[in-house]
Amino acid sequence: MLRRLYDWTMSLAAGPRAPAALGVVSFAESSVFPLPPDLLLIPMILADKTRAWAFATLCTVASVLGGLAGYAIGALLFLQLAEPILQFYGYLDKFEAFRAQYNDWGAWIVFIAGVTPFPFKVITIASGATALNLPVFILASIAARALRFFVVAALLYWLGPPIRAFIERRLGLVFTVFTLMLVGGFVALKYI
Repeated sequence: MLRRLYDWTMSLAAGPRAPAALGVVSFAESSVFPLPPDLLLIPMILADKTRAWAFATLCTVASVLGGLAGYAIGALLFLQLAEPILQFYGYLDKFEAFRAQYNDWGAWIVFIAGVTPFPFKVITIASGATALNLPVFILASIAARALRFFVVAALLYWLGPPIRAFIERRLGLVFTVFTLMLVGGFVALKYI
């Protein structure tokens, strides 16, 4: 079953609609969608390595724009929904302390979350909810997402055939490791 899914994904990655899907997934992953764009980015680069840099650029731009949407969700919905609830339960003061600490380290938090498997949407929404300085948020997002996607693109561009052979030989292992990393990001969210 994994082999058929892999072959299907590789055929879609070479299709004409793949870049549009990559842009949509990259945007949505930064604000609401749980799956990372790497699921499309990696097979797309493996299918056509000559477009690796274009795909990485598309991921970066769409992800930063999606991050701005997540920031807006945190900023606009926090005031209307979360703040009254925090106030009702007497936690508004604690949130203010969290907000101050978050904003002291906000650029680093955004950067670290942007390059790791940690769910980036959580950080984009938290950044809006805490009113993190918008230019700081944008610059940290650009740096983090560009680093993440261009490193993936570079590795696949220069090491693509051996990586593709490794993935195809050990598809079950690669799928398991990827799933553990994805679940690990959400588990880490619970304890942070």
